[in-house]
Amino acid sequence: MKSITINGSQRESVGKKATKALRNAGQVPCVLYGGDQPVHFAAAELAFSKLVYTPNAHTVVINLENGKTFNAVLQDIQFHPVTDRILHIDFYQLFEDKEIALNIPVQLVGNSRGVKNGGVLRRNNRKLRIKALPANLPDFIEIDITPLKIGDKVAVGDLPSDKYTFLHSDNTVVCQIKTSRTAVADDDEDEETEEGAEAAPAAEGAETPAAQE
Repeated sequence: MKSITINGSQRESVGKKATKALRNAGQVPCVLYGGDQPVHFAAAELAFSKLVYTPNAHTVVINLENGKTFNAVLQDIQFHPVTDRILHIDFYQLFEDKEIALNIPVQLVGNSRGVKNGGVLRRNNRKLRIKALPANLPDFIEIDITPLKIGDKVAVGDLPSDKYTFLHSDNTVVCQIKTSRTAVADDDEDEETEEGAEAAPAAEGAETPAAQE
């Protein structure tokens, strides 16, 4: 998984006055959990733009002025209800031998047969939550929708998960092709219909002599 580096400074004072002063200076107060004790630090608000304002998932390398470095993931973020400015961010520290739960974006590739025939692609889940070791965290979960016909769907149970575990039930629908007013029959369905129509007269013709006897 791709990583983003955040350069910050550890803060000793965590009171309301100190926090307000940080925000007024364009800094975002943060807390890193998961270690022996929480680590309070702050970083420039602009440093979080590539981490927060993106649909992609990233791990984070937190570099502090005192020389300490931590690997982490974003756990929670608070925005101002009016201005949407970042008020506070919580991170969770990563360890190579400990699994972490994370939401991973779903990336669809290919052109669905059902959509070509007028069906509508519905994305039920744009992100899926998985549990894995940090080294096995994927950038995204790729699904090839090329073979999907109208009425077909992809559920969590259909997806490979050798290096991580999905934290969803197997029948959770990720995407599906729904019918629409403009939808037309699939090519395979047309062929089956034509074969059935050709076979019917032949069967009727075979019964005619027996009926005459």
